[in-house]
Amino acid sequence: MLLKSIRLGSNDLDKTKAFYDATFGALGVGPSSAPPEYPIAMYSLPGGTKFVCGPARDGKPCTHANGGTIIFEAQSEDEVKAWHAAGLANGGASEGDPEPKPQARGAFGAYLRDPDGNKLGAYYGLEMG
Repeated sequence: MLLKSIRLGSNDLDKTKAFYDATFGALGVGPSSAPPEYPIAMYSLPGGTKFVCGPARDGKPCTHANGGTIIFEAQSEDEVKAWHAAGLANGGASEGDPEPKPQARGAFGAYLRDPDGNKLGAYYGLEMG
């Protein structure tokens, strides 16, 4: 099985694009590839998965998941630090500074909330399972 895409809601697409262009750029992913006429931001992650942000199709305001976190893999501690700094500089809020995390067996990680409140993490050296 292959995870094809992850989609998060966005109430302000310009803020969302600025945030994800910067944070994904820190992890080596290019800027949004969605054509300007599409009301989404779309990123091609390594392995083929698409990361998409946009307004809710029902027209109601987007909200974030309580208890939900999306974790991205970084290639170094410096990438984690750059990802966190890029997020803070582009409308994000810190949910955990870059440091070894005891809950992740000492792997180096950091957490952010994007401009819509979605919780994200970036880790170097995280082993799952």
